[in-house]
Amino acid sequence: MRFIAFVLILFCLQIKAQNTDKQIELIRNNYTKAVNDKALCAEMIKELETLKDNPIYLGYLGSLQIIWAKHIINPFGKLKTFKKGKINLEKAILIEPYNTELRFIRLTIQKNAPRFLNYHENIKEDETFLEKNIKKIPSSILQNYTNAIIKN
Repeated sequence: MRFIAFVLILFCLQIKAQNTDKQIELIRNNYTKAVNDKALCAEMIKELETLKDNPIYLGYLGSLQIIWAKHIINPFGKLKTFKKGKINLEKAILIEPYNTELRFIRLTIQKNAPRFLNYHENIKEDETFLEKNIKKIPSSILQNYTNAIIKN
């Protein structure tokens, strides 16, 4: 009986891991699309707000909140949303400072953020970190994006 329970638990954990893998791949694939797709950006933020216990999801939530600021018309709303996203992204990096995916996310945001927002201080640090650790990036898609953003 214990063996059956053990096998059942392993099976459930495997299914959960597969769902998590699919979910993160979907987020990765839609990340760049959210810049120009307001509905997609809003949908992803809504989904990630329920998953923010995981640093990767928190990092993507923060970056998408920053991207969402682009879709807002009111300047005060833009700034408030940007700051909220920045806090979430930096919190994720504080939790996992050596996570290549989080560093990639921050690099993409900082390279594209308007200079007057003063969110560009980690560009060189993140580029150097990613160049040294590119092989540790968990996804070939992210490796390609990272190469492109570093060379840009």
